[in-house]
Amino acid sequence: MSEHHKYNRRKFLGDASMTLAGTGFAMFDFSNPTKNLAETMTPKYGSNKSFDAIKQINAGVLNVGYAEAGPADGAAIILLHGWPYDIHSFVDVVPLLVAKGYRVIIPYQRGYGSTLFLSDKAFRNCQQSAFAVDTIALMDALQIQKAIVAGFDWGARTTCIIAALWPERCKAIVSVSGYLIGNQELGKMPLPPRAELQWWYQFYFATERGQAGYDKNRNEFAKLIWQTASPKWNFDDATFNRSADSLKNPDHVAIVIHNYRWRLGLAEGELKYDEFEKRLAEAPIISVPAITLEGDANGAPHPDASVYAKKFSGKYFHILLKGIGHNPPHEDPKAFAEAIIKADSLTE
Repeated sequence: MSEHHKYNRRKFLGDASMTLAGTGFAMFDFSNPTKNLAETMTPKYGSNKSFDAIKQINAGVLNVGYAEAGPADGAAIILLHGWPYDIHSFVDVVPLLVAKGYRVIIPYQRGYGSTLFLSDKAFRNCQQSAFAVDTIALMDALQIQKAIVAGFDWGARTTCIIAALWPERCKAIVSVSGYLIGNQELGKMPLPPRAELQWWYQFYFATERGQAGYDKNRNEFAKLIWQTASPKWNFDDATFNRSADSLKNPDHVAIVIHNYRWRLGLAEGELKYDEFEKRLAEAPIISVPAITLEGDANGAPHPDASVYAKKFSGKYFHILLKGIGHNPPHEDPKAFAEAIIKADSLTE
């Protein structure tokens, strides 16, 4: 860990700014009530190369590949990755949570790793509600009635959707970049040119040339996104290649292309998700205890925390991480684990 990173960690622990729902900005001292957390949780960034084993289970329309760690009777946590990342974003988070007695489940999303569709004829759908339905189906398959759900990028959007549509299945949530629920009509609205520039790949994917280019250059494309989304994160080739292997999934390109085309209204979803999308289009309030995270070095498009704070009606805090980009669990696993444990404490 660099001296710069150590400094940022101390700054975070001492003066992380948080927002309490309904009260405006407040300072939260991580030394109380989690006074000994920093002392008992040893940073493990880069020390965990992979997960011990990947399990497979049929859940909904998928055969889901997932990693699992911790006691079977521990309180469940589900960690959700985004694009173009994979479950290894959480590889250094998991030991910190297991040390606290949690059962941690980390699934490959549809189109990643060893997660495959059960039917060759299934529509390779990537509309936002499909991911949430996948996660609920996985919880059902694993007989998990309620869990803390945490994620970033696509995983953060899924986390928010689960909390909004199935609050009874969420004990608490942690969402990077806050409230990310959208709808196709909003996706059709033009943005100022500078904002549109950040979404260059969305327009690239809207073309057949873009689909072919992504298929041909998956690794180069993913590495570029990692670099631009987290400009201060000096990941090495081994770290990147470990996750890039997940992009070899035979459905990966179809899933990614459909996701971004669906957002722009250029691709249809499935009728079975229509009712969910109608509810999500109303931007439902999230009532479960929630913590949102943001890195002040996030180079990816993201809303300002002040825009979405009122979307959380329960116990709520916002944390700003110094020097961290778009992938906080990988860039600062200790802070991400602490946020999950804090979110759990909000339920007491």
